[in-house]
Amino acid sequence: MRALRICLIASSRFPVREPFAGGLEAHTHSLATALARRGHEVTLFAAPGTDPALDARELTIEPFEFSAAARSDVAAPPEHWMQEHHAYLGLMLELSRTAGERFDLVHNNSLHHLPVAMSETLPVPLLTTLHTPPTPWLESAMRLTPSARFIAVSRFTADQWQASTDAEVILNGVDTTRWRLGPGGEGAIWSGRLVAEKGPHLAVEAARVAGMPLDLAGPIYDHDYFDRLIAPRLDDRIRYLGHLGTSELAERVGRASVAVVTPQWEEPYGLVAAEAMACGTPVAAFSRGALPEIVTPESGRLARPGDPDSLAEAMLAASRLPRAGVRRHAELHCSLDAMVRGYEAQYEAAVEPARAA
Repeated sequence: MRALRICLIASSRFPVREPFAGGLEAHTHSLATALARRGHEVTLFAAPGTDPALDARELTIEPFEFSAAARSDVAAPPEHWMQEHHAYLGLMLELSRTAGERFDLVHNNSLHHLPVAMSETLPVPLLTTLHTPPTPWLESAMRLTPSARFIAVSRFTADQWQASTDAEVILNGVDTTRWRLGPGGEGAIWSGRLVAEKGPHLAVEAARVAGMPLDLAGPIYDHDYFDRLIAPRLDDRIRYLGHLGTSELAERVGRASVAVVTPQWEEPYGLVAAEAMACGTPVAAFSRGALPEIVTPESGRLARPGDPDSLAEAMLAASRLPRAGVRRHAELHCSLDAMVRGYEAQYEAAVEPARAA
């Protein structure tokens, strides 16, 4: 397809840089990089501190302060919420004035409602990727903007949003040149944000039952949770590796016999599962959210949600799967190339009517 001028809006909460704060930041980095490699002109608006290689424009959280009168309003939202609102409002007003000369389309990859709510003020089409379950603010915006287009990261997520929109589905993808086939090993690995809703403490319990060593990797966002349920259980067989960059994490995942995924909520996709499978490392996961779409009998085993004993059985069974077959599954269903080609098709469908006009 012809090269496009794409405005890509990221979340303002975390910079798009390694080590990534979460799957949303990793997804944005991969998408921006791959689109540029395929010849598109990508302008990324992202939080300060984003990877300089992306040449991003800062989506600055403005030092907005309430007036004394506004602060006295008993219904006033928190100041940090208003600062984020102010940043997106400023960006969307700028785009309403200038996007027609600068871009062919806007791709909203943030979690904020304002890009959708103000999409009809733009002179170019806007697409939004749905990374989360429905939120009231975004539902309200999408129901009043029928021209906006939506893409969900899984069929499960698209179904969750069905009351408000019919979203296309493009599965998240991982760069299989960075997440390479590894040799495996005897231990298990868990990666992600160390918070209660990700359930790493259940991975620890399951590893004990299965008799397997376990490495944990990722940022600690809830220190109270970590201090209560993770730190006391660390020893020579249950280790915390820290918050690793992609290269080191991919190496560790590739040397594990199984990757453990333990969501305590309905996971919209499960990027860590795709990353593990790209390394040939089979996945043992709780059967929640989109994970049954991602983890198949060829690539892993599913366990009863919240049940460490069931998860331990899944870990042992998954670890016996052929690694080459797991890698092949990732190449066919979870690759960055397949994801980007899907987005390019959606971009073309969005800009074609404007081009014809």
